[in-house]
Amino acid sequence: MYIDFHDVTNSVESDYIDVIQRLITFAASKEGVTQQAEVSINFVNNKEIQELNRNYRQKNTPTDVLSFPMQELGEGEEEVNILDEDLPILLGDIVISVDKAKEQAEAYHHSLERELTFLALHGFLHLLGYDHLSEEDEKRMFSRQDEILGAFGIER
Repeated sequence: MYIDFHDVTNSVESDYIDVIQRLITFAASKEGVTQQAEVSINFVNNKEIQELNRNYRQKNTPTDVLSFPMQELGEGEEEVNILDEDLPILLGDIVISVDKAKEQAEAYHHSLERELTFLALHGFLHLLGYDHLSEEDEKRMFSRQDEILGAFGIER
């Protein structure tokens, strides 16, 4: 799996990027995603994520993570199978607010590394079609997050 990292804040340690890379690759294998899949992970500040949140979700507040899936179907488009394909598949973009991650790590009394990995995985699962709009979907998504984080060795 190819992961393209962009850190416009110039504040995310290379060790954090390394563990996120390994976690997302691990999650992709657990989800049966082809090794030819590509994803972009972008680290921004609160101002930048607030602009994206306002423009794409009509919510004028900063948030912790946004996902922009490339595999959503438009009208008249056919579904592309992201499992076991030989062609590169662009799954989409994940945008993480480093400012929010720091705030939340402090509020939840865990490390910034743990918060960044959680947010990256959360965003990645959104790219794969997981969501939390209904109570049932939320249970499914959060349960899968916990399973993957636990199997990878990241606990609260």
